[in-house]
Amino acid sequence: MLLVMKFGGTSVADLARIRNSALHVKREAEAGNRVVVVVSAMAGHTNELVAWTREAHPFHDAREYDAVVSSGEQITAGLMAIILQSMGVSARSWQGWQIPLKTDDAHGVARIDRIEATELMRRLDEGEVGVVAGFQGLSPRNRITTLGRGGSDTTAVALAAALKADRCDIYTDVDGVYTTDPRIVPSARRLPRVSYEEMLEMASLGAKVLQTRSVELAMAQGVRVQVRSSFDPPETCEPARAGMPEKCGTLVCDETEMLEQHVVSGIAYAKDEAKVTVLSIEDKPGVAASIFMPLAEANINVDMIVQNISEDGRRTDLTFTVAASDLQRALQVLRDRKDQIRYRDLRGDTDMVKVSVIGVGMRSHAGVAAEMFQALADKQINIQAISTSEIKISVLLGAANTEAAVKTLHSLFGLDRT
Repeated sequence: MLLVMKFGGTSVADLARIRNSALHVKREAEAGNRVVVVVSAMAGHTNELVAWTREAHPFHDAREYDAVVSSGEQITAGLMAIILQSMGVSARSWQGWQIPLKTDDAHGVARIDRIEATELMRRLDEGEVGVVAGFQGLSPRNRITTLGRGGSDTTAVALAAALKADRCDIYTDVDGVYTTDPRIVPSARRLPRVSYEEMLEMASLGAKVLQTRSVELAMAQGVRVQVRSSFDPPETCEPARAGMPEKCGTLVCDETEMLEQHVVSGIAYAKDEAKVTVLSIEDKPGVAASIFMPLAEANINVDMIVQNISEDGRRTDLTFTVAASDLQRALQVLRDRKDQIRYRDLRGDTDMVKVSVIGVGMRSHAGVAAEMFQALADKQINIQAISTSEIKISVLLGAANTEAAVKTLHSLFGLDRT
């Protein structure tokens, strides 16, 4: 098999953890698998580098920013290669520009254009383990670029696609994807398999196991992704084999590979939601555009939208959600345009949570929304906004109801059964 193994910051936080992760790599290499390792910077190191660039100058050159913050992964890749060599494993480190992994010119948030992996593949065929610095690439102007938040996950999936790998294993500090946050519901279960679409919804709605962009890429390229824990003792894990059933972790795959499609697979929640209410605006064409166009121009994403029309049909209230970090900017944008929008009052609230029910089985199963709303009503939990997709129903609630709502819905849909 050809495997891409990615280790996140907590898995390479210090030399002891790098050695532990290297034992997982050694296991696969000694089993005859061709292995590419993708590493993040040591936990906390990227934040330190970012802080240094901002301290050096608040309006720094984005190209030099990338040169600085990409160095964290370079250090980890070199250390991983050294440790693998000390274990008798043939290995060498690769930076993004050495492969090369070509990106566009958007420094700090670059997107991958193509990967020219001929030499890397030749080395793999000779039995060498390639240790690749994640998060970085090469711009058309031959400058180092970085891929933005979660960039090492994106690097790993993109390499797996370019190399036509059998699987991309993402090693992290949890042993898979759970039906919900085990810190809230101790009876939450690890999912053996989850579809790309479900994982994409979970990732975008608060689950932190995988980064949204990497899941999108995996789905587009058909890359099978296995979420595993680097803290499982390496000696207790079997090497990967073609067709081997998953004994640990969670496989993210196409819906057609799902052995059984449950109506609901998981409950996600996100506390970084803020609610904006625009009170008493005229109910006429163009009013909604006068609110949402300026927000779009300010790069503020709007999620849920609810409109309530008065009895006389002349005035309306409009409620919508934005990221909590964008609330003050959103309010200021609307205050600056009060004369054009002509609202009576404007209110913002960050004490909110978005709770979501997710499952591909919802496509063919009626009544999920009704059951969900009734269960919340029975617990006296008020719903302030609703949004839906084919496989997801999200509700906006007061933050104080987070634990009660998650536990209620997890139990309602039978996710805590053994």
